[in-house]
Amino acid sequence: MTRVVFVHGIAQETKGEESLLGEWYPALCDGLALAGAVPIGRTEVSMAFWGHVFRPAGHRALGLPPLDAFDVEQGLEEELLLGWWEAAAAAERRVPGPEEPARLRTPRLVQRALNALSHSAFFAGLGESLMVHAARQVRRYFTEPDVRSAVQDEFAKRVTDRTEVVVAHSLGSVVAYEALCAHPGWRDLTLVTLGSPLGVRKLVFDRLVPPPADGAARWPVPVKAWTNVADAGDAVALVKELAPAFGRRINDVPVHNGARAHDARPYLTARETGAAVARALNQSDTSR
Repeated sequence: MTRVVFVHGIAQETKGEESLLGEWYPALCDGLALAGAVPIGRTEVSMAFWGHVFRPAGHRALGLPPLDAFDVEQGLEEELLLGWWEAAAAAERRVPGPEEPARLRTPRLVQRALNALSHSAFFAGLGESLMVHAARQVRRYFTEPDVRSAVQDEFAKRVTDRTEVVVAHSLGSVVAYEALCAHPGWRDLTLVTLGSPLGVRKLVFDRLVPPPADGAARWPVPVKAWTNVADAGDAVALVKELAPAFGRRINDVPVHNGARAHDARPYLTARETGAAVARALNQSDTSR
């Protein structure tokens, strides 16, 4: 029964609600403080945790099953990795860019993408196998109805008649958007998206439920205000401005997150994020 609901993104399957809150809650308090607002109490925030949906059952091998370029499935997984590669190369000088103009979809090209992404700030340290697992989580969300439903159910459990703000990061913004569209009867609330891939055509935008029509996405009925925050160097949020496709009521706000452009924590510590959350909470306080 909290006022602010967080929604995390991919590659969190070995964490949990409390461990993620231990990272996100103080970061949001820093953002609120920079915005000149009073930090919200710890009991007033919760995490819609869905990482366990992707956590495999126990097995004798250590860690996640190893994956490499030859395990990358054609279609969405390939397109995601190649899209991240192009965006990372455009944003970071140390990331070598693709050279083949034909963009042939081959294991060799995927391997080059994985090697290049290992030099990027966001993917540094993840390793080839974890990058493939990240792309696979996105693919499974969009192509496996049971997975999509299970993830959205975890979010829906956290939204109550006291929820005033949803703060959603990365793929979590897709989860939040689709669930909010599916529940038009929920109370009015504010949506704050961080490093969102919602506007990425073909890979994400055209796979949304409900599907966009004539290049425009449906506005989620419960959302009275929407702030979208994106770093120019964020390789996941390939489209930085959501207003053209999701509605001019969206306030698209640029931020600078430093080396970890897609990390949730610098997004949360940003003054711009704190200001968006503070506006929503103050408006609610004055209406009581």
